[in-house]
Amino acid sequence: MITVVDACRVPESDRADAVRETIADTMVRVEIDFPSEVAPVKASGVISKLGQVTVCSIRSNALTVERTATLARDEMEPSILLGLQLAGSSLVVQGGREAVIRPRDLVIYDSTAPYTLVDSEGIRQHFFRIPHDALGLPRDAIRRVCALTLSPEHPVADVAATYLNRLGSRPDLFTHSSRDAVSQPTVELVRALVATHLDSPALGRDSLQATLCLRILEYARAHLGDPDLNAAQIAAEHHISLRHMYNVLAANEISLGAWIRKHRLEGCRDELARHAGSSITIAAIAHRWGFTNLSSFGRSFRACFGLSPRDWRNQALRGVDIPGGEYEPEPPAYG
Repeated sequence: MITVVDACRVPESDRADAVRETIADTMVRVEIDFPSEVAPVKASGVISKLGQVTVCSIRSNALTVERTATLARDEMEPSILLGLQLAGSSLVVQGGREAVIRPRDLVIYDSTAPYTLVDSEGIRQHFFRIPHDALGLPRDAIRRVCALTLSPEHPVADVAATYLNRLGSRPDLFTHSSRDAVSQPTVELVRALVATHLDSPALGRDSLQATLCLRILEYARAHLGDPDLNAAQIAAEHHISLRHMYNVLAANEISLGAWIRKHRLEGCRDELARHAGSSITIAAIAHRWGFTNLSSFGRSFRACFGLSPRDWRNQALRGVDIPGGEYEPEPPAYG
């Protein structure tokens, strides 16, 4: 289920109530304070159901979001709400604690207790709702991590921020037939994030193992532009042997070399189309995505997409449909 939010489609006098009702129906019941009536309400984005995870990706000029004590006693399934700060800074208050959250910082709120989110520049977070039962953590563990910045320097938090940002930024992914398969790895990654912050091996052991494949691929994705990226480097980063890494990937039917090559080519494909009318050269784009040999890159590109990089860019420049339906433009930016 996908809900598109666009306050501009609603008369100005009704926008605030429309946004509140949409958030209450799809995410969580909260009070939302917008700027004075001089400034019209602004809110745009999408809310998506991804198995047990609900993703709310909305930019808004709202200044304060508050779940009051009365609302915290509603009939909503007890859940955590995980926020990923996108820009600027915000203040999160819950359970007698206050946390200042900056870009790429992660913070948890508990739906069963009052909380307040304040940002003088407008709300700029991706939000993820996960039921307590799905997360499978003791209530005490959840309470201990609310309104805290979650281990910003830890590799698991870094991977989680990168991965969750992609989930929040790509609403088109949720129309894919395999979207439900993303739910459990996402829950396990959040569980590992909490366990890491609490320094609790007992809580995190299973989740760290369950998310190992995801973390390996997220690391590889973040370093696709490095021409020297290799299996030994990736294994060392995750403190595992090469053999164990290959076994983990094989269990998920993934060949590391083929995965890296495919995603580098897809990155080149999208950038060639995106910058079709610019002065950026094909060689510069190829190098940016980790290809050092232009001839080899050209052969691989043609084998993957059926056109040379130059023909692909020319087709995109003319607005011609790409054969095979491989090319998908970037999703719209919300907010």
